[in-house]
Amino acid sequence: MTARNISRFWEWGRKIICVGRNYADHAKELKNALPTEPILFLKPPSAYVTEGSPILVPFYSSNLHHEVELGVVIGKGGTAISQSNAMDHVAGYALCLDMTARDIQEDCKSKGLPWTLAKAFNTSCPISEFIPKERIPDPGNVTLWLKVNDQLRQNGCTAEMIFSIPFLISYISEIITLEEGDLILTGTPKGVSAVQQHDELQAGIEDVITMNFKVNRKNK
Repeated sequence: MTARNISRFWEWGRKIICVGRNYADHAKELKNALPTEPILFLKPPSAYVTEGSPILVPFYSSNLHHEVELGVVIGKGGTAISQSNAMDHVAGYALCLDMTARDIQEDCKSKGLPWTLAKAFNTSCPISEFIPKERIPDPGNVTLWLKVNDQLRQNGCTAEMIFSIPFLISYISEIITLEEGDLILTGTPKGVSAVQQHDELQAGIEDVITMNFKVNRKNK
């Protein structure tokens, strides 16, 4: 670890690496085939938003979806990290939302285009405060949930992930060098749905943390 404050990783971490379709039921609800290897995409650090600031619906989208995820905060960088050593590179976790402009994503997919406009806009990565590693002794078996206006929309367990956290760290680091302060979003369970301006979102990791965000609209 360096002198940088890992508990405020979002202020200086350089990248957010996201894993798509890592829960079978979520892939099925969007009528996607199950992946045989991880599907990766990126968000820039400008996607981060913390509690107290709103999630902004992009001006070009009319169908913004929530996706609650466990985020893995990298504490020690590396390339070609083995699965057996992968957890040594983890500093802790964060509860995260992968906000997705679903209408734009579907349009991009139909045209064979990247998902950047759907996934990488400002405020597309709401996060909780940093969760020290010792508070989640088994990240492969924690329950994630999300409510919209007090109605439960998502409730799933990381045990349902297709690709485990050690596998993801190893796989990603073979392709993209991981650095201290990087965040890996590990995928979302089923139940994603649209949010509207003025909606209130509450999400949690059972027995660990909760967070709250409001939704506003970004005007052009």
